[in-house]
Amino acid sequence: MTTSWKHHFSRFLGAGQWLHAAAHSHHPWPDVSFEAQQQAWLDAAELIDGKWELIFNEVLPQAQAHLAGRLNLPSARTLCFAGNTHEFLLRLLSCIEHQPVRVLSTDGEFHSFSRQLRRLEQAGLAQVERVATEPYASFGERFAAAAARGGHDLVYFSQCFFNSGFLLQDLAAPVQAVRDARTLVVIDGYHGFMAVPTDLSAIAGRAFYLGGGYKYAMSGEGCAFLHCPPGYAERPVNTGWFAGFGALSSGADDIPYGGDGQRFMGATYDPVGLYRFNAVMDWLDAHHLTPALIHAHVQALQQRFLAGLGPLHLDALDAQRLLPQAGLPRGNFLCFRHPRAGDCHARLQQQNVITDYREDRLRIGFGIYHDAADIDELLRRCATALANGSFQS
Repeated sequence: MTTSWKHHFSRFLGAGQWLHAAAHSHHPWPDVSFEAQQQAWLDAAELIDGKWELIFNEVLPQAQAHLAGRLNLPSARTLCFAGNTHEFLLRLLSCIEHQPVRVLSTDGEFHSFSRQLRRLEQAGLAQVERVATEPYASFGERFAAAAARGGHDLVYFSQCFFNSGFLLQDLAAPVQAVRDARTLVVIDGYHGFMAVPTDLSAIAGRAFYLGGGYKYAMSGEGCAFLHCPPGYAERPVNTGWFAGFGALSSGADDIPYGGDGQRFMGATYDPVGLYRFNAVMDWLDAHHLTPALIHAHVQALQQRFLAGLGPLHLDALDAQRLLPQAGLPRGNFLCFRHPRAGDCHARLQQQNVITDYREDRLRIGFGIYHDAADIDELLRRCATALANGSFQS
C-alpha cells in the first residue's frame, strides 16, 4: 500500500515537528472528528435535554451498526457504550454474586484490568490463575487447556497483548474450551479492534468483547464499547438508570433491565466520543479503509523499519530484543525488551519522536497516518538518539 493519508490528520500532526510513533497508545484523530465534535456542541445547544433523544435514536444506533459490521456480529443491539472500559469491567465483575471470584487470565493484561484484579486479590475478593504469555508460540494451546480445566467464574484474555504486540489470531479456541455455561468469557480487544481484521461471528453468542475509541478507532476518549452475548450476565449488580430504558424484562424486585446490550449501560455520560467515532468510521468507509488494509499498510511499514535497523546496529533496537519472535503474529506496534526502555523513550523524545514504554518494553507503533518517508526519518532519528557510542544497555 503506497497511498498516504497523513493529510487527513493535519490538525493532530500540525507542522510536523513531532514524529508520532505511538498509534497503539493514543492514535491521532482524523480531521473529520473536529467537525463532529463541533456538531455535538451545536446539537446540545439547540436541543438541550432533547439531545438524548437524538443520541439514543440516531447517534448510538449508527455507532452500533459501524461496530457490528466491523466485528461481523449477527446483531448490532448487543453493543453498548460507556466512558471507559474499567466501567464495564466493574459491571461484569458485579454479575458474579459470590466471593472470592475465581478468575483465569494472563500475565500480560493491560493495567485497567490487572491493577483492579491485584487489588481484589489483596482484599480477598478474588482468586486468580494467570497463564504466562511466554513462550508465545504455545500460549494459545496452554490458555485453552487451562480454560478447559474449568473452575472459573471469569475467563479474561487479550486479543493483542499490550506489552508485546503478540496477536492471538484464534479467538475461538479458548472461548470454546470453556465448558461451564455459567462462566463469563471476556476478550479485551482494545489493541486489536481496527488494527487487525476481527470476526466474532463464531463466538458472538458466548463471549463478551471489549474495546474503545482511544487507539486504532481513532476517536479519542469516552467511547468504550462492549459486545454482550445474549443470555449471559443479564442483571449486573453495578447498574445505572440507562440500563432500564426500554426494558424488556424485570425482576421480582421491579428493577428492569434492557434485554440486549443496553443491560450493561451505566448512567449519564459524555456522548461526544460517539460523534467522533461515527465521523471516523464514515471517513474510513468513504476511503474503503478496512482493518485488513490498515494492517497490511502497517505491516509494510514495520518491515521497512526493521530492515532499516539492521545496518544501524543499535543495541536498544536489536532484532533479538523484538517481541514476539520473528514469524509469530503481532498487531500494529513493535515491542523491544530492554532494561533501559525508559531511557530509550526519553532519548527518542529529545529527537522529537513520540513512542512509549511499559516497564522494560519500548513500544513503537505505526498507523495509516504514516508513509515510507516517515519510516526513513524515524530511522534517522533513532540512529541519532540511540547510537551505541552514547547509549549502552
